[in-house]
Amino acid sequence: MDVTKVLDAKGLACPMPIVRTKKAMNELESGQILEIHTTDKGALNDLPAWAKSGGHEIVKQEEDNEILKFWIKKA
Repeated sequence: MDVTKVLDAKGLACPMPIVRTKKAMNELESGQILEIHTTDKGALNDLPAWAKSGGHEIVKQEEDNEILKFWIKKA
């Protein structure tokens, strides 16, 4: 997977992971991929809902030692 940017949102509580994700996505071109790392369990619901509402695609998501990782392709 060709990741354009990695966002470290570990340790941030809701809504900051979404706020930071939105800001990072604004810096990307259409089709580029943002990789997000967060420890906020709320992101399991929040990030996919946010991505869908913006027309973005969750390419992959996984949990690695309590760190949630998401890969979102910009619409």
